[in-house]
Amino acid sequence: MTLSSTDSLIINEIFFSIQGESTRIGLPCVFVRLTACDLRCSWCDTTYAFQEGVTMSIDDILLQVEQYQCRLVEITGGEPLLQANVHQLMKHLCDAGYDVMLETGGHRAIGDVDPRVKRIMDIKCPGSLMEKRNHWENIDLLTSWDEVKFVLLDETDYVWAKDIISRYNLTGRCTVLLSPVFGRLENRTLAQWILRDHLPVQFQIQIHKYIWDPTTRGV
Repeated sequence: MTLSSTDSLIINEIFFSIQGESTRIGLPCVFVRLTACDLRCSWCDTTYAFQEGVTMSIDDILLQVEQYQCRLVEITGGEPLLQANVHQLMKHLCDAGYDVMLETGGHRAIGDVDPRVKRIMDIKCPGSLMEKRNHWENIDLLTSWDEVKFVLLDETDYVWAKDIISRYNLTGRCTVLLSPVFGRLENRTLAQWILRDHLPVQFQIQIHKYIWDPTTRGV
């Protein structure tokens, strides 16, 4: 796929739904999903975003976001940081007064992201098969405004995540989210591990998959 070098982005979908994750969970939110990802996580639930998409000008994206009359916007993917013009989009959204979040896989440098944007950064666990792609230098750039997310496939991932949290003092830097892979790790099991270990993290599930069918797009 050739990513556009003009004042545009390749967009997979733009939709209005309930925020299913992060500290903004449960709030109405406009999602702008960008096309393309250079990771292949074993549990990925948005493989359709690898290739499907249409080229849209940033002005047209802003107009479509505006029609939903919602001030919370999440930029997601795919991997949105693959497209350089995403920085223009985020700046325009922030300038227009939107509350902007960025969901990123953690393997692309986050230093150029507008500081007004809440960065929600994955750290890929071994169960994803992508842990070697983590860009560890990003951790030094995290602030209390940001969030770090671990998606856990099993107890091996949980133990690994605990070590990373401790090694980098992540809970002293920002909010840390632990999420089970939907349908693979029981919610109660992960909750029990967190309570057993008195781990100061936020347990989360993808609530949109409980509101709608888990395979439904645009929610």
